[in-house]
Amino acid sequence: MNDGNDHGAGGDRGELVTAAHRLIEDALRVFADSPEACASLRAAAARLDEPLRVAIAGMVKAGKSTLLNAIIGDEIAPTDAGECTRVVTWYRYGRTPRITLHTTAGTSRELPVTRIDGRLEVRLADVAAAEVDRLEVEWPTSGLRHLTLIDTPGIASLSADVSARSTDALIPDNGASVADAMIYLLRHPRETDVEFLEAFRASTEGASGTVCAIAVLSRADEIGAGRIDAMLSAQDIAARYRSQGALQDLALDLIPIAGLLAQSARTLRESEFEALVELAGLERADRDRMLLSADRFVRPTPGITVSPARRAALLDRFGVFGVRVAASLLRGAAGTSSTALAAALRGQSGLDSLLDAVERLMRARTDLLKARGALTVVERVLRDDARRGGSVRREGVERLSAALECMLANAHGLDELRLVARLRGVGTGLGRLLEREAERLVGAFGDTPRERLGLPADAPVTEAIARARRLAGAWRSRARDPRLASEAARACAVVTRSAEAQVALLAADGTRSRARLALLSEPVAGVGQE
Repeated sequence: MNDGNDHGAGGDRGELVTAAHRLIEDALRVFADSPEACASLRAAAARLDEPLRVAIAGMVKAGKSTLLNAIIGDEIAPTDAGECTRVVTWYRYGRTPRITLHTTAGTSRELPVTRIDGRLEVRLADVAAAEVDRLEVEWPTSGLRHLTLIDTPGIASLSADVSARSTDALIPDNGASVADAMIYLLRHPRETDVEFLEAFRASTEGASGTVCAIAVLSRADEIGAGRIDAMLSAQDIAARYRSQGALQDLALDLIPIAGLLAQSARTLRESEFEALVELAGLERADRDRMLLSADRFVRPTPGITVSPARRAALLDRFGVFGVRVAASLLRGAAGTSSTALAAALRGQSGLDSLLDAVERLMRARTDLLKARGALTVVERVLRDDARRGGSVRREGVERLSAALECMLANAHGLDELRLVARLRGVGTGLGRLLEREAERLVGAFGDTPRERLGLPADAPVTEAIARARRLAGAWRSRARDPRLASEAARACAVVTRSAEAQVALLAADGTRSRARLALLSEPVAGVGQE
């Protein structure tokens, strides 16, 4: 993953967190006589120093826990319909495995860490699910070093209490959402999905109007009835949903995922690889007959050393679709090793596309999103104070309001995220070619200046600055075109500012003094003034 340096959105992202800390410190002084406000502000300050929190949400049976296991690369999230899937569970990085149960009464206790057949087994013991505030699982895996993942119960569950736990955590009536961003799983966009995404944006955006959710077309292999080309069909359907604006501008992307295949690819065992190699070596007609159905696949078959029990275990881990794909891949370059097969399966499952989107659109903007969350809390405290007619603190409140407005106005990265969602949702009316260029310039395909400019990583800084200037000028001219609709003009203004920011960032490279002098001899008009 990106180490967080050389970001292209403008300025040092660490400065955003520092500024948010200062704003909260000032707010704590202003609201020192309000225990409720101080508690919210202190919690917001603590979150600024934590990894980014990403929730995984969606309807019942959407495959949330399976996807979480795939992202982490270990089977530590329960995927059955047991009691643990009915509570909110946090997955954090820890040096040693640990499970802590936090109750709604404010108490906590450690639970035993038990693995059965490679899967983590969690039991609530004598505590009812309704009495659990959350489970916290600490696990020593690199996938959790920079992200805290929050697994939530299914939305629209037959049990209203179960659904309420997700709602209370992610879109509370009062207080901040526990998540900075969200991966939302859906089978196909329904009104309930759109409503939940709208509520999450309202809960987390505050005055920023930012979108930070990635939608996943889950169990995508089932769209094509498990055919070998099922993921191609799923990609076409996802593209159609995007072009039709099915999710409006509520998600940064819609990515099809075969979750079971993704999980198995990330946790592939050598014994499974050996069994799959033998099955792939069968005559195609024999293999195809076996894979017509799950029942046929596990029948005793002469001449095959992979027992029916082992084949049943393969079905449990990969599904019929996964076995078909693995057999096909093993007859090519992926047959060289279990590592090669795992990498190929991961790509086929759609997981690589999702991880890339999470990196580019979420983790690379960690400080931006955490600062946005803190600003939203300050905004809520000010709003609550105004409702109560808090004239006692008028001077302090006015100072905080002005500082908040200034920070939001200068957090251009929030405008970029909002535009990405617009471009990949209902669009701006600029046309596909220009919208594609706009996506790149606002960081949808990579966050470094050269990635935003569509240049190789080793492109000379002088070439990069010249290109950034040309693009900034072109987009500035478009923004001033009186024939443009207001939405398109706003999009052009955001892209212009992004392009101008790349000039400033490239010029600030201390090792390129000659390029910096060239920039200073011909300053870009209007930088940062859009």
